[in-house]
Amino acid sequence: MNDRVVIEGLTVLARIGVYDWEQAIEQRLVLDVEMAWDCQRAAQTDNVQFCLNYAEVSQFITDYIRKRAFKLIERLAYELCDELQAQFSISALRIKVSKPTAVANAQNVAVIVSRGQL
Repeated sequence: MNDRVVIEGLTVLARIGVYDWEQAIEQRLVLDVEMAWDCQRAAQTDNVQFCLNYAEVSQFITDYIRKRAFKLIERLAYELCDELQAQFSISALRIKVSKPTAVANAQNVAVIVSRGQL
């Protein structure tokens, strides 16, 4: 299966960082998520019940991040992979978590974590 569902540029405000002042504010994270999903039945039937509901996935990600505090984007990415696979029965996925304001003279910093074969 080579089908994928992709969410790009999902922006979430998070309490994230290793410094005390970072835990006292919200910082913008941007996520790109690529998920293996067999889209054939949805395509053949034109029926939404056979799709991976990307609105639900996006809301799950947002809620998961907003309800927790993290020090590292690495931890956030690893936890999200595990939670998404369990919650939505996703066999393989790739998550890129970007923290655009982490380094003053860089446009962006990010980690990319993968599970399974995409």
